[in-house]
Amino acid sequence: MPGTRKLGRPTAHRNAMLRGLVTYLLENEELETTYTRAKEVSALADKMITLAKTPDDLSSYRQALSFITKKDVARKLFKVIGPRYADRTGGYTQVYKLGPRRGDGAEMAKIRLTPVAAAAEPAAETEEKK
Repeated sequence: MPGTRKLGRPTAHRNAMLRGLVTYLLENEELETTYTRAKEVSALADKMITLAKTPDDLSSYRQALSFITKKDVARKLFKVIGPRYADRTGGYTQVYKLGPRRGDGAEMAKIRLTPVAAAAEPAAETEEKK
């Protein structure tokens, strides 16, 4: 795991929770959770997307499939999400703070995949040649 946050859980429970959150994020492309969980999920999701940037690599696919809990999400990761970020070197997720949760006051956050800017089209010449 990238960070050292234990999130108040034993190792096996923490790993299972993070695997589920990363799978949900890649499936729905956004997720609402606590801020500390969101930061951990962001690092793990970035690793999965980095693996998916090489779509023809069977080894990368199997590594991602060993972490992601659904096969159709792994397919989506390699067919849709990976190629979307092919020319980007990092920063595939964004974390937004939402404020405290009503019940216990925990800091909530929304994590989502960074939208890819549309390809810049060459500007049409507006000058008319005389």
